[in-house]
Amino acid sequence: MIRLGLTGSIGMGKSTVAAMFADEGVPVFDADATVHALQGPHGALVPAIEHAFPGTTTENGVDRAKLGALVLNDSAAIARLEAIVHPAVGAARAAFIARHRAAPLVVLDVPLLFETGGNAQVDKVAVVSAAPEVQRKRVLARPGQSAAKFEAILARQLPDADKRARADFVIATDVPLDATRATVRAVIACLLVDLRG
Repeated sequence: MIRLGLTGSIGMGKSTVAAMFADEGVPVFDADATVHALQGPHGALVPAIEHAFPGTTTENGVDRAKLGALVLNDSAAIARLEAIVHPAVGAARAAFIARHRAAPLVVLDVPLLFETGGNAQVDKVAVVSAAPEVQRKRVLARPGQSAAKFEAILARQLPDADKRARADFVIATDVPLDATRATVRAVIACLLVDLRG
């Protein structure tokens, strides 16, 4: 099995690319969706997050806006939250890999792959990328997003140029969707040839 780490900064189109891999029949582990489930109604992490950050949860799980505002510019709080979240996501990822052990290729969709050292746990890395002005426009079009929030998130992420320099593959999303899909198919073909070779 080849484990392909899929990553990219905020607003680069990673979810779109992950869906393209899934459309091609490749099992995809979505770290963000896993976090949402763990922090949602009756989520396994809700009690630990409420204990560490009192008042940030409701009967619907973690109030992400409230928690986000609390940790956004506080590196100690972010570290405390990550110490709760990362081991649980790691366990979910290990279970996913075990479930798909017969697959020749799986995609691990992890936004902070390089930042958390997750690149050491994959065989190859694909970085999803777009021009900075495209990225900014996409992010600022999201509900509840602001320029200040965007800059704070970017400050915590490895710059796009650094990610691209460390990637085995770069998948552009500031091109027509068909071109992005063609790149995804080329990446899959390349990896499966490696596996057979």
